[in-house]
Amino acid sequence: MTNPIRILVVDDELPIVELVSGYLGREGWEVSAVSDGLSAVEAVRERAPDVVVLDVMLPGLDGFDVLRRVRTFSDAYVILLTARAEEIDRIVGLTVGADDYLVKPFSPRELVARIRALLRRPRIPPGGPADSLRLGDLVIDERRRAVSLRGEPVTLTTTEFNLLLTLARDPGVVFSRQKLLDRVWGFDYVGDEHVVDVHLANLRRKLGDDAADPRFIETVRGAGFRFKEPT
Repeated sequence: MTNPIRILVVDDELPIVELVSGYLGREGWEVSAVSDGLSAVEAVRERAPDVVVLDVMLPGLDGFDVLRRVRTFSDAYVILLTARAEEIDRIVGLTVGADDYLVKPFSPRELVARIRALLRRPRIPPGGPADSLRLGDLVIDERRRAVSLRGEPVTLTTTEFNLLLTLARDPGVVFSRQKLLDRVWGFDYVGDEHVVDVHLANLRRKLGDDAADPRFIETVRGAGFRFKEPT
């Protein structure tokens, strides 16, 4: 018997927690909830949820700070809930490690659909069985889901790792945003395709890669992105 999917809901508005928990529970998922930022960090550490539904506006630590701390030890999928529709909030959230976001007020059915899409996302994109890829001084260990650069470990989120692996498996091949969404987010992803740009920018930063003079990931204007072929 497989373990149930564990979902942590973090919100200080009790009516929202009760509504969301009810919908998620009816899916057969194991749901728990906390109402402040510090409790959220501890709950992720102790309960190891598969998905975190995280409100941005929280007492104590806000959602962005919670996410920054959580990403130091967890690769749980995170959906941010924000009452503000400004693009900067979405970009900040994705940059610090969110996988998706919803703007309040939202439909609980849409939240369920977003979570289902995340859970169907492959932990390792389709491809060959190789244990690791060595691309110059960059090593991608597929089995251990670990990356090192010049012998030093590089900590990536699940989404960043899957993006890197998708591109690195086919050096020189151009991937459009839509193709990357299909490979990494899944065919049923609903949202802004520029989420790809935000996660790639974060990936480049962690690899010390300059978009203007890239060693690893190139932007092909009007077409998409590709991993540079090793020289």
